[in-house]
Amino acid sequence: MENKEKKENKREEEEQIFLKKLGERITAIRKEKDVKQVELSSRLNIEKANLSRIEAGNTNPTILMLRKICKHLEIDWDDLLKDLNNNIQ
Repeated sequence: MENKEKKENKREEEEQIFLKKLGERITAIRKEKDVKQVELSSRLNIEKANLSRIEAGNTNPTILMLRKICKHLEIDWDDLLKDLNNNIQ
């Protein structure tokens, strides 16, 4: 039972790291393109607070939301997702 809990904790930790890296990537690309949070959130038709949570890695965005983010930042999936799994054990 203890081993199962350790595996679950490790999985949750890895997911948190992934979401944090994803949020950081979205933030970096958004800033690189000189797009304000309020502007992107408006384009995505979501509250600015929701975009803030995505960028902070505090929520797990849906695949459809990621698709919209890519569309509105004019980037490919590869640009958003490349190397996000690196250094996650």
